Amino acid sequence: MVRLISHNLLACHAKGCTSNNFPLQFKDVTVELREQESNPDFLKNIMPRLEWKALVGAARQLGDTSLPEEMPEMLDDEFLKNLHHVLFEIHVEEGAMVCPNCQHVYPILNGIPNMLLAEHEIS
Repeated sequence: MVRLISHNLLACHAKGCTSNNFPLQFKDVTVELREQESNPDFLKNIMPRLEWKALVGAARQLGDTSLPEEMPEMLDDEFLKNLHHVLFEIHVEEGAMVCPNCQHVYPILNGIPNMLLAEHEIS
């Protein structure tokens, strides 16, 4: 399923698409919220690996404005709660992700993104 933690890792790999291929933009999506148990230690450990601006932008595309523009230095309980919600509880069920460079469309069906490329799209 497409959660923003996995979306934060995805880039376009279509033939010739080597720059401006991240982050993929959401288009015509259906979102479902699902509660999940939080693990503050995991959140603190994964934060340095996140592409923060891409995460905040994706969350805002999906209607969530709870994260600040810049990654905070102080990690209070409210911030960790919001980060957990954005990374793990927002599920994109249907729609598409579109490359900002080549406009390749990656469909999302039943929460699963189809990242496979046709043979002529492979570099």
